Amino acid sequence: MTGSDDLRHATPPLVAGLDVTAKAGLVMLLVVSLLFPDLGNVEDKAAGLRAIAYPVLAFTVPVVWWVFWRERASFPWVADLMITSTCFTDTLGNRLDLYDSVVWFDDLMHLMNTGLLTAAVLVLTMRHRSTFAAVLERSLAFGVTAAVGWEIAEYFAFISKSSERRHAYADTLGDLALGSLGAVIAGVVVHGLWRRGLLVSAAPQLEPYVASAGEIGRDPREIASQA
Repeated sequence: MTGSDDLRHATPPLVAGLDVTAKAGLVMLLVVSLLFPDLGNVEDKAAGLRAIAYPVLAFTVPVVWWVFWRERASFPWVADLMITSTCFTDTLGNRLDLYDSVVWFDDLMHLMNTGLLTAAVLVLTMRHRSTFAAVLERSLAFGVTAAVGWEIAEYFAFISKSSERRHAYADTLGDLALGSLGAVIAGVVVHGLWRRGLLVSAAPQLEPYVASAGEIGRDPREIASQA
């Protein structure tokens, strides 16, 4: 097995399988929601916007990896699963009518999904040797921004047009607090796992560079300028 094969098989097959299954389930649920809004329980809940935004979000990492990284980095299955899970659980929650039938389900989604997105961003953009302060800073920067962005989109997509707008202020404050808490938890957990030597291989693993015989002894800057 080559070094490239080692990198591509570093992630347990279960994670890759869950990721592919979540993506397939997401697409299926979104199609059902568009064709049968009542069955999907997304009537007046921006079904069309979800049908566009969720596939874009769920397939961003695969597209970026394929275009820019596939020749020199392994696929980040764990981070991609985290991102896909946020779209899948929200869509599944609507399909099962959990948002309306379970009082705390919406709060759980804000806490968990903001945390998962934040964790994915940390894994994809930071080194596992980063300090806790740096990890927490990026967690808050991304997580709070994502929470605010979601609340703005949610308001203009359907809350502003429904009777729920009378209680939107209190609900928004609670959702922002939960999203921010989820981001902090993600930073603490990811940094803690990195300190224990875990989750390191979840980030894209770059192919090791091996100098050819003709490059040995040459100035690295000269080699880089000719790459």
